[in-house]
Amino acid sequence: MIKNLLFDLDGSLLPMDQDLFLKAYFKGLVGAMLPHGYTPEELTGALWAGIGAMIKNDGSCTNEQAFWRVFKGMLGERVDEHRCAVDRFYAEEFGKISAVCGRDDRAGEVVALLRERGVRVILATNPLFPKTATLQRIGWAGLDPDSFELITTYENSRFCKPNPEYYREIVNKLGLEPTECMMVGNDVEEDMIANTLGMDTFLLTPCMINKHNTDVSQYKRGDLGAFSEFIAAKV
Repeated sequence: MIKNLLFDLDGSLLPMDQDLFLKAYFKGLVGAMLPHGYTPEELTGALWAGIGAMIKNDGSCTNEQAFWRVFKGMLGERVDEHRCAVDRFYAEEFGKISAVCGRDDRAGEVVALLRERGVRVILATNPLFPKTATLQRIGWAGLDPDSFELITTYENSRFCKPNPEYYREIVNKLGLEPTECMMVGNDVEEDMIANTLGMDTFLLTPCMINKHNTDVSQYKRGDLGAFSEFIAAKV
């Protein structure tokens, strides 16, 4: 029986072309830091290195700590003086990136259905972003953050997808049985790997990411409409 639903956000509840989103995101964040004497090349390199540190995080620190340790290590201690520029970017500029994203009203409808039926709903978005950026993206999708029992962000997480330990951290934190969970997402590698813990999975195909051309016939799959029909009969 499915008692707990874990949803990915980017490309799942929030339709997007990931490449367009990342291009706009990097352009905005790099632009916010340029006035402080950095070059675009060193900022871009440090950002990718920080993201890599989060993806490889072994759980010894939060993803936030992993990112800033590497980011500052590449750009120097002066980064501490300019962190306010990053905060200002998220507060004032990040919202403009919503222009490259879509919206599917069925996202709110299926989340509401699950909550009405007593299902615990978790937003299992890859915790590469701070809370402020994640809450904004939830809003872009037309969703209420209070609809989710847990929202993973870089402040409260110690692993990233596709590491199965990311999912283990969630179930341990909330006291869930993996066999009573379903992970719903659009990335074959990052989201479907939840099945290694015993979770059921559903692959959302409209914005599907399949880096390794995996045969997806093994997964339940379809758009949010198909998922809604499937889950309505299961909970």
